[in-house]
Amino acid sequence: MENKNKLAFGRKNYIFMLAGIVILAVGFFIMTLDKEQYGLGFMGITLGPIVVMAGFIVELFAIMVKDKTHE
Repeated sequence: MENKNKLAFGRKNYIFMLAGIVILAVGFFIMTLDKEQYGLGFMGITLGPIVVMAGFIVELFAIMVKDKTHE
């Protein structure tokens, strides 16, 4: 009964989730900085999507990692 008030994840998980959201936002912002027509330059078609993919990987890691203090 005392587990009802606990959060679903531990503090470490939420820190990783916040970091992943920041990385995602930076990746999308990098894509907007591309000056080529239709965003077809290096930043819009290569660098931005790589950073966004890294953000999704961090988010997946944040969900999968087991926080030792949460047990």
